[in-house]
Amino acid sequence: MGVSAPCTVRVAEDPADRAACFAVRKEVFVVEQGVAEDIEYDAYDAVAVHVLAVREDGLPLGTGRLLHGEAAVAKTGGDPSVGSLGRLAVSREARGLGVGAALVRALEDAARARGLTAVDLHAQTHALGFYERLGYAAYGPEFPDAGIPHRAMRRAL
Repeated sequence: MGVSAPCTVRVAEDPADRAACFAVRKEVFVVEQGVAEDIEYDAYDAVAVHVLAVREDGLPLGTGRLLHGEAAVAKTGGDPSVGSLGRLAVSREARGLGVGAALVRALEDAARARGLTAVDLHAQTHALGFYERLGYAAYGPEFPDAGIPHRAMRRAL
């Protein structure tokens, strides 16, 4: 699937990029969706691969993270060859422009680069169609996370 988003997606390695990732997450999850700030940020942030989508002028548009290795095992059913994609957030003004798909593909590329064979994620149920269009399949029952209904999904790489 070709993705043409009005942005550049890069791995967030420097402190300014990491801060931009966290700012987008705060805007989407804490402010818009009412997720408690103390559960939005966790110990996994220190070991995750974070990606950042930025507009041509540098404005942050979206972010996501990939957990791998020991950090992912508890979220992926114990399989160390499966990564865990999460905290995917796109700012309100950038939705529907392909930014989310570009972020997912960048996280999948990061997973492949680490030798992972699949990626799991916990999708908010309203976003199931988005992930299905990107090749993910839902499995297991619906469950609440931060008071929001979710389903587990997986895509082989």
